[in-house]
Amino acid sequence: MTSMVDLLAAPGRQAAVLAETGHRPWPPPRGSWLMAQSWEDLLFAHWRVEAEALRPLVPDGLAVDEQDGSAWLGITPFLISGLRLRGTLPLPGVSSFPELNVRTYVTAEDKPGIWFFSLDTSSLLAVEAARRLYRLPYHHARMSLERRGGRIEVGSSRRDADRPHVFEASYGPAAEEPFEPQPGSLEHFLTERYCLYAHDRGRLFRADIHHLPWQIREARAEVGLNTMPPDGIVLAEEPPLCHIAERQDVVIWPLEELERADRTASGRGGKRLSV
Repeated sequence: MTSMVDLLAAPGRQAAVLAETGHRPWPPPRGSWLMAQSWEDLLFAHWRVEAEALRPLVPDGLAVDEQDGSAWLGITPFLISGLRLRGTLPLPGVSSFPELNVRTYVTAEDKPGIWFFSLDTSSLLAVEAARRLYRLPYHHARMSLERRGGRIEVGSSRRDADRPHVFEASYGPAAEEPFEPQPGSLEHFLTERYCLYAHDRGRLFRADIHHLPWQIREARAEVGLNTMPPDGIVLAEEPPLCHIAERQDVVIWPLEELERADRTASGRGGKRLSV
């Protein structure tokens, strides 16, 4: 449970992330960001997946990124806190809730980002708002995420699904000190992404995201029931590659259609780097 002190401190922390932007592969947009939030107790659980298996599940215009000889499927449970629109304060009881993302990594026009296969959360308000504002595949779920004895216990079961979408896990840090993933490393490839992509009615969209460089630790995770991968994707039986992050403060810009976003960035002369 997020305390009132943390809730009141969140807006200042979130706005402060824009003081440091040199680590981004391209400049942040000139326009105003739309939404801020903080991510707490986040688990990055990653499995190797053949890129050929993922490509039919990703829209045209997005290239599936590969690192260390494969594409990667990520499942990331975490707690959202301090959720707010620009110019407003987070509201107790509304601005904090657990979320579970299933994702892979893609690039369009030299901007590496995230493609979400699904996003599950216990907040029906967040589901409806995100579907409208960001055209993302959000789903309402029965979900809990709790700290217990130095570990995080998470359970999620999607409501009204055509098949079971369930995830159960227990995770915690396996190392004392956090580290910052370095460019070229697998950890950097899996975490340092500064945009998300969405697709709706044949149109491709992008939204810029900004945060400070990730500080992560190696993690131990016990994954129980997991039926979250998209249809046709079978995960290897070997344990996933796991990292944990204590907190990340984030600001997010409005969604823009890809061609429009590209013209805007080109007009600024922004730097672009491929994965």
